Amino acid sequence: MALITISGYPASGKSHRADQLKTYLERRLQEPTYDGPKLKVTVLTDDKLNIKRHVYDDGCQEKPARASLFTAMQRNIGADTIVIVDGMNYIKGFRYQLYCAAREHRLRICTLYVVARPENCKEWNLARGEGQDLYNPATLDNLIMRFEEPSSMVRWDSPLFTVPWTDEEIPGDEIWKAITEGNVKPPNAGTSAVAVAPTDALHSLEQTSAAMVSAIMSEQAVSQGMGVGGPVMLSLSPVLKPKLNLPARNITLSELQRLKRQFVTIHKKAITLGTTEKGAVDWSEDKIAEKFVLYLEENLKP
Repeated sequence: MALITISGYPASGKSHRADQLKTYLERRLQEPTYDGPKLKVTVLTDDKLNIKRHVYDDGCQEKPARASLFTAMQRNIGADTIVIVDGMNYIKGFRYQLYCAAREHRLRICTLYVVARPENCKEWNLARGEGQDLYNPATLDNLIMRFEEPSSMVRWDSPLFTVPWTDEEIPGDEIWKAITEGNVKPPNAGTSAVAVAPTDALHSLEQTSAAMVSAIMSEQAVSQGMGVGGPVMLSLSPVLKPKLNLPARNITLSELQRLKRQFVTIHKKAITLGTTEKGAVDWSEDKIAEKFVLYLEENLKP
């Protein structure tokens, strides 16, 4: 239903804001005035995924940790769930990855940017106390330096809601409106599922186009080389009889074979590499014959 990405410096109070947001959303969903679908609110955090803060000391450990968070997000998103991704999400490329996954599932999205001063983050990190999962001070400095701030000017961070450390409450009403009334962006070409052709599509393409070439040559043979001209019905089978308008001249076999090869080459790419056409693609013999008829009529010279 919706994906809310929380971003901010490490130890900036993001988990506190995530708890506030979860409480607010659950209260709105229970109000008598709410008449929408039944929804649940899920918060994903490093702690819930058993990701320790020491993984951020090493880039080789950090990448699998991000992958775990992304996989958990994919498992939880759906039409009946509001997912809050509570993490640093400090890399804009990772936020874009979350955005693309949300678009693929046609979810509404927004970003909550938790703002705090670096000195506050360092103080709050040390205040966790002995035995708690702390950031290494050098790692904390490094993460703050590498942080890529969200921007309302880019589509994967929009709409963007900023909460400074001095605010006691989150902008709940604005976030609620964004995830319940905001625009649902369709998947782009990069996230759309590719329509797969049947396994016998290439065979049908070759056989049907070759049969049509033979049928055209047979019709010309009946006309004793004078050229058929006008509409002609090609009898390929008892049920497959495509109609074709031929020019009023004799068409050579080499010309038809050349056009057939071009036609097969064009459509072979769609079969072997997939196609971005929306919906199912019909590779039945009658549809192939229909496409070849149009191709011949466009490319046969008068």
